[in-house]
Amino acid sequence: MPNRSEFLTATGAAAAAPAAILDRGVKPVVIASSNGNRFKNGGTQTAVERAFVGITRGDDVLDALIAGVNIVELDPLDDSVGYGGLPNADGVVQLDASCMHGPKHRAGAVGALEGVRTPSLVAKAVMEQTDHVLLVGRGAQEFARDVGFTTEPDLNTAHSRALWLEWKRRTDPDHYLDPAKRALVGARAGESMIRDGLVDVAHYWGTINCDGINARGDLCGVTTTSGLAWKIPGRVGDSPIIGAGLYVDNEVGAAGSTGRGEANLYGVNSMFIVERMRAGRHPKDAAMDALRRVRSQTIERRLLNSRGNPRFGLQFYALDKRGRFAGVSLYRVGEGYALCDENGPRSVAFDHLLEGAPFD
Repeated sequence: MPNRSEFLTATGAAAAAPAAILDRGVKPVVIASSNGNRFKNGGTQTAVERAFVGITRGDDVLDALIAGVNIVELDPLDDSVGYGGLPNADGVVQLDASCMHGPKHRAGAVGALEGVRTPSLVAKAVMEQTDHVLLVGRGAQEFARDVGFTTEPDLNTAHSRALWLEWKRRTDPDHYLDPAKRALVGARAGESMIRDGLVDVAHYWGTINCDGINARGDLCGVTTTSGLAWKIPGRVGDSPIIGAGLYVDNEVGAAGSTGRGEANLYGVNSMFIVERMRAGRHPKDAAMDALRRVRSQTIERRLLNSRGNPRFGLQFYALDKRGRFAGVSLYRVGEGYALCDENGPRSVAFDHLLEGAPFD
């Protein structure tokens, strides 16, 4: 890892960032889910690094964040976001995204969008070019086409389609024949694929959330996802819902989520986290409050594991007006959340609420 001087020099931010930091007293920072600190598709920058470089050279914070998540959306090897994301039950990739611009007090989102690899950019177009916040389904695709986005008939890669076919074999072995899998009839096919190592538990629920602040204290955020793997067609999770998958208040902070969207939607927890920060809570404490609330609200037996805890994963990312940040998770996560500041991009361990694993 380069030291601060080497990183700023290498990214071209050396001239702009230090003076701004000293003048305003806020250190620019970008946080994201774990896939925000992976090199994608042969690239030379991770998502958080690309976003931080943009912020420190004076780009609009939201533009910088979206440029960062575009790296993940366009990566065919990341099957949780954008192109090559795991499809719905019909084998169709449907994407959700939202963005919020703190200084402008504006938001835009799309749900169940088909055929566009970068739904975050379509969400931004909704924010900038319409009087609406959320467009979904066919209407979202037609809007994207109208404003100049290229649409494609199929966003599957060979990898995502192969995983979908395996899921079909495990759920419908009488028609998608694979005698070796007949014993799995009645099992939870998605969970069995996670146990077999075919699908990463984080990618089963998908998503990248990315939030950032510049030296002026301007906050923005973006969340983009292919959603729950093999979902019912038309299902929309928390990612495009303002207040759930993302919330930004420029006077207070930003928060976002990854993991089981249905568990987050009930409590609109990103807004809850920001309101807890407004009341004086540190980002870590505010986000842990949200996890405790999710745990207490999870009472259906089908959603509980053998220890009586939630049988799903959920993570929150929080950033306040002072530049303090945190990443928290229901369970211990092997790969930490992504961070980039003046010391460069890196992964930071989550603070977790529960021991064990969701499916134990």
